[in-house]
Amino acid sequence: MHLFRRQWSNRLLSCLLAATCSIGFTSFTEAATTLPAGVTQGPSAEGITEYQFANGFKVLLFPDSSKPTVTVNMTYLVGSRFENYGETGMAHLLEHLMFKGTPSHPSIPKDFSQRGMSFNGTTNMDRTNYFEIFQAGDDNLKWAIDMEADRMLHSFIARKDLDSEMTVVRNEYEQGENSPFGVLIKRLQGVAYDWHNYGKPTIGNRSDIENVKIENLQAFYKTYYQPDNAVLLIAGKFDPAKTLAWVNQAFGKMPKPARKMRDFWTVEPTQDGERSITVRRQGDVQIVAVAYKIPSELHPDSDAISYAGTILADTPNGRLHKSLVETGKATAVFNYEMTGYAPGLEIIAAVVKKGEPIEPVRQALIDGVEQFAKTPPTPEEMERVRLANANGFEKLLNDHQKVGVAMSSTIALGDWRLLFLGRDRSNKVTSEQVAAAAAHYFTRDNRTVGMFLPEDQPQRADVPAAPSVVEVLKEYKPQQAIADGEAFDPSQANIDARTQRSKVGGLKLALLPKKTRGETVSVKLDLLWGDEKSLFGKKTASELADAMLMRGSSTLTREQLADEFSKLKISGSLTQFQTTRSNLPAALQLVASVLKHPRFDPAEFERMRKEALVGLEASRNEPSTLASEAIAAHFNQYPQGHWLAAQSIDQQIASINATSLADVSAFHHDFYGASQGELAIVGDFDVAAVTKVIQDEFGTWQSAAPYARVIRHNFDVAPMQKVINSPDKENGFYVARLNLDMRDDDADYPAMMVANYLFGGGGLKSRLVDRVRQKEGLSYGIGSSLDISAISRAARFSIQAISAPQNLNKVDQAVKEELARVIKDGFSADELARAKSGILQENQSSRSQDSALSAGWARLLDLDRTFAWSKQIEDKISALTLNQVNEAFRKRIDPSQLSVVIVRDEAKAKANAVATTKP
Repeated sequence: MHLFRRQWSNRLLSCLLAATCSIGFTSFTEAATTLPAGVTQGPSAEGITEYQFANGFKVLLFPDSSKPTVTVNMTYLVGSRFENYGETGMAHLLEHLMFKGTPSHPSIPKDFSQRGMSFNGTTNMDRTNYFEIFQAGDDNLKWAIDMEADRMLHSFIARKDLDSEMTVVRNEYEQGENSPFGVLIKRLQGVAYDWHNYGKPTIGNRSDIENVKIENLQAFYKTYYQPDNAVLLIAGKFDPAKTLAWVNQAFGKMPKPARKMRDFWTVEPTQDGERSITVRRQGDVQIVAVAYKIPSELHPDSDAISYAGTILADTPNGRLHKSLVETGKATAVFNYEMTGYAPGLEIIAAVVKKGEPIEPVRQALIDGVEQFAKTPPTPEEMERVRLANANGFEKLLNDHQKVGVAMSSTIALGDWRLLFLGRDRSNKVTSEQVAAAAAHYFTRDNRTVGMFLPEDQPQRADVPAAPSVVEVLKEYKPQQAIADGEAFDPSQANIDARTQRSKVGGLKLALLPKKTRGETVSVKLDLLWGDEKSLFGKKTASELADAMLMRGSSTLTREQLADEFSKLKISGSLTQFQTTRSNLPAALQLVASVLKHPRFDPAEFERMRKEALVGLEASRNEPSTLASEAIAAHFNQYPQGHWLAAQSIDQQIASINATSLADVSAFHHDFYGASQGELAIVGDFDVAAVTKVIQDEFGTWQSAAPYARVIRHNFDVAPMQKVINSPDKENGFYVARLNLDMRDDDADYPAMMVANYLFGGGGLKSRLVDRVRQKEGLSYGIGSSLDISAISRAARFSIQAISAPQNLNKVDQAVKEELARVIKDGFSADELARAKSGILQENQSSRSQDSALSAGWARLLDLDRTFAWSKQIEDKISALTLNQVNEAFRKRIDPSQLSVVIVRDEAKAKANAVATTKP
């Protein structure tokens, strides 16, 4: 059961860095004498305690005082596998409608924005979850609890909201249809399964999405969005006793539902022969994938299969990487585990360059997977997976925000403690178990990839039923919770006061020691070299040199370097990473060694070059690439070879082909060094010991090339409107840009930051989102951005959106109308208050993250600033008047000078436009 691995490595979530703690909870349970009426205490393990209510509702409390943030995560035990025929996509569509409000909370996104909360919802096969991450405080927490209780039973789920959101969800569906791998996986699911709903993608079938009845959605909502089908998890800095009382007030009074939940009895039959699916679409990359039925995550074999998938498909140590990528047959291999409460799929895939033979790769992929069991994993392979699993789980438990969100899928399996049992059980997996599981499941007649061929004596693989949760939990013993970190004040004054600034050689240092959960520490290193003249014509050599660094040093191969990163618990890149107190000195020494003495292996260089070329080719016809390329070319005023010059895909490919390993090595020799740069470290470390390592490793390392900033100049560029055809693409792309003559020390900089936040930069609550997504349902994603420098007057205001081809003209019209409306009428006082509150709370939340602090210090050091500058900007934002914001926007933004690029399938746009106008 690889539950914990699936949680901490989930590719679909992006979580903020935080720390967790259980001390506050311990004191609460010891001190409490009585619980609220109708509330009983359930199981408690590793800092988390469950409370059960008479109406069936459950809440998990995970106190952590080390960071001033709170995560509230509501999990509903319903996902796409609960959908009926003709109702695919319903669970996901309902997720969207849950943000449309209730009578008491008519504008939930606006409320989130006002409070500076990060939020989202996700749906998978087994569950739906909604989460908010925000600054700790009684007002925010009680509001979040009350809001979740309110929308559990009183969400509108109205026809008008379904109509406006329909095109948004369809646009999200179309976005997935643009991805070759996404399309292949969806088709693979459908072919692999005969009856079970795991064969239906969570996004649903297009016709089901478009034709769903509001009555069906309302019935689905009333059935599954009830207290006895929900688990609330609260993690972070809060008072447990007070919080439990609030939860009881909000949820405990709800009546226990009278309806009976339906049973699901469909079991997927044993597959009786290999299957195939071929997807033929226009594209720029080839993919071959094999999928094998595997047991539920509750089954012990799940752990062994997970080990097998990692040992086969890991980069750079995986067996398939060695046999396919390093031999040049493929450019990449990877695996994807699609599993949960019911038996799922282990998918292993290879990427092949367009035009190269794919059949040999297909056969080699099948042979590599299905012959795996004949050569059981070596002790080194097993230890590598164990170490990666342990590191991943440690990072998860060091971050209450990740735990709060990631535990949703574990809860859907039946009990949250399965997360910890999975960790313990995985450590005991043996090589023999991995080989046995691979031999049982990785067989020809359990494979989906090629053609179906009848056979008299099929080789079948029975997938066993999952044991009960009670049986699975028999062997679980809770471990001691991880020690707490300090309660750190993220104010700018405290950050400046706690930070020790100095200089070592050419490096400016900012060292902020503080106690953290798990003794974690975050590092950011920026090295600066070269000038406009010396860097001319060397952009590609610089990029390739950077890409080659992690492919080995003079003393370590690529594989050995990857192993060293794992041993030292380094996560991230060479120049921005997280590790732990005991490993920091060795991590800095390793980073310095790699930066100074790269291996520059010819075979690795050719592999890297090929991967880069395949990546460029794969993106060549993507609408977003075409739009970005066109807008960059229009605004480019630099000659080819200039460090700041825009490059087309063709120019990038030509430049990579023209750059040799000797060029890359020469660039490293001529430019790399620590003569100028910034190094910021935040977290649990010994300042004296770390400073000595920095002095030893970087103090005398000099760059041969002198440094001077390459400053971007502001240019007046004539506006243009351009439409680019992208055949066979379900989704289109919109980009608009306007150059601004501005720096961040201009008097109206704070006003422009607020104006952009309100116009399109404020997440799901802004003028653009309200109009284009919420009201008209034209786009799944739209927003604006403001890029203003401290050293250059070349600022820019940009707008981007995705949309169906036939809706892009409407998006363009809506953007221009909203710009005109703001310039004519301005923003409102209510909007200004919301923006001030949201921006300040978001900034404070960001400063509570060590990775954001280290990156922020590196930027500030480069500009000879401190966090006091940030405080000055925030004070100016707080003091802004409505007139100042409106006048700044009117002064800076001229809609008539906006350049627009639209990329879409013109044939689809015309056909769909005609279809929508027919009576």
